[in-house]
Amino acid sequence: MIDSRLFGEGDQVRRRRQCTSCKERVTTYEKAALNLPRVIKQDGSREPFDGRRLETGMMRALEKRPVSTEQIDAAMNHIHRRALACGEREIASRLVGEWVMDELRSLDQVAYVRFASVYRKFEDVNAFREEIERLESQLTPEEKRKQMNLLERDKGEK
Repeated sequence: MIDSRLFGEGDQVRRRRQCTSCKERVTTYEKAALNLPRVIKQDGSREPFDGRRLETGMMRALEKRPVSTEQIDAAMNHIHRRALACGEREIASRLVGEWVMDELRSLDQVAYVRFASVYRKFEDVNAFREEIERLESQLTPEEKRKQMNLLERDKGEK
């Protein structure tokens, strides 16, 4: 082994190695296999925590939005860390959904409302309006500056 150091947010190890026979160098990234809690679904069934499914839902909400891959990866890591840090062997799917909404709320307002509309099963336009109003009232001034206003109209519109 030539070199070994922490990588990413400190949850991976980057190792540089050299083959003893051909002397070619390779880089490997190692991540500890951690036991995430099982998820209790609304129907009472239980299944393993599925990061791919989580990512699929977030990506669907973030489709065509100006959010970088790095930001999405960081949000996914936050959710994984929260699942590990809760210390439970099982967690409710509702809790995981709330964590996703927390992350989306800080990433992108439109993605948040998209996800919330499916997650909370919005039935009509009023449900969207109420969620948008709740979102806008909860945002800090800094968060408001970072994102476009959901209800902003074009300057030429009356």
